[in-house]
Amino acid sequence: MQKAAQHRTPAREPGRVHWMELFFDLVFVAFIGQLAHGIHGNPGWPEFGTYILLFFPAWWAWVNIVSVINLLPALTSRVLGLAMVAAMAAAGLMAAAAPEAFGERAWAFSLANTAMRILLLVLWLHEHRHYSSEQPWRIWIYNGGTAVLWLLATFLPLSVAVILWAVAIAVEVGMIAASRLIGAQQNLGGINLEHAAERLGLFVIIVLGESIFTIVSELAQDWHPGPALAAALGFVIVALLGWAFFQYGTGTLAMGLEQLRNREDFTGILQTTLFMPFALVLGVTSIASAIATAIPAPFARLPLGAAIALGCGLALFYGTNALVSLRFGLPLRAILPWGIPAVVAALVLVPLGARLPAAVVLGIAVAMLLLLTFQAEVNARRRPAAA
Repeated sequence: MQKAAQHRTPAREPGRVHWMELFFDLVFVAFIGQLAHGIHGNPGWPEFGTYILLFFPAWWAWVNIVSVINLLPALTSRVLGLAMVAAMAAAGLMAAAAPEAFGERAWAFSLANTAMRILLLVLWLHEHRHYSSEQPWRIWIYNGGTAVLWLLATFLPLSVAVILWAVAIAVEVGMIAASRLIGAQQNLGGINLEHAAERLGLFVIIVLGESIFTIVSELAQDWHPGPALAAALGFVIVALLGWAFFQYGTGTLAMGLEQLRNREDFTGILQTTLFMPFALVLGVTSIASAIATAIPAPFARLPLGAAIALGCGLALFYGTNALVSLRFGLPLRAILPWGIPAVVAALVLVPLGARLPAAVVLGIAVAMLLLLTFQAEVNARRRPAAA
């Protein structure tokens, strides 16, 4: 039996995104920029590893904030606004600490994540007091327990702190994966799919926007015809990725999530909204770093690290889209004609980058994306006729 809730005016309609949520997302422009800078030039496996290991806590912090707002639509405008400002402060500290998160700023990175979990704990307990009479043990473990781990990491040596980071995130991921076993399935059933899809789309806009900002910044520092050519090609690449996601991907996302809900496949909803998109945004950011490396030296060969970032980034983008489509239940025959060629062609860019000038490699990437876009447009025009 739920407690009688006080009369409160919700800040937003359940399926709509509030302006303060968009304001919160702006801090991730800085965060992504800080992390992506570490893989500019010729990154090796240590740089790529550091990038991924720091990007996931950032992504997971964003996921946690989005999830709590999604599942608590009755938050008032004042509470939602205060929560978003507090989350921005915590995420901003994480972003500032990111360049030395595995060094002298590890304590700040830990403290910022502590603050994020305490905020989540307060929000969940605030709502639980009004709407539920159950014992809030899951809330205390998921947010309170992990907050303690992050706080302990603030005062411990890096070698121990990193282990506590991993344990804290593993606890959260594990509790979500075991939702049925721990009795949290009712929370998953309360996910608002319209809000979730819109929030994911807005985050992709943030990532693509940071890519455009990187291209413009690099060109502004090297204002010559060669860099301008590379920047133009890079812009077209990012624009075509945006076209692919927003013209085709968002429609598939909305319909696919609805299909998963109809099948009561809540595991599929979690996979396609919390975990798989991480690979997609990782790919887009890697592509932007490769373009930034190519702009100052458009007629030199791409460093191997930049070629890997470009080719594997494109492969991640299209491979993730293909896997998400499969998870939504789309037939294999509809995905293979574009999924396999896109991933293979993207990976071919890696060895080409070591042999050809950077501008030529970007031009080949543009040609590949134009062919994929043309194929998608043709298929889109055929569907109404077939129907």
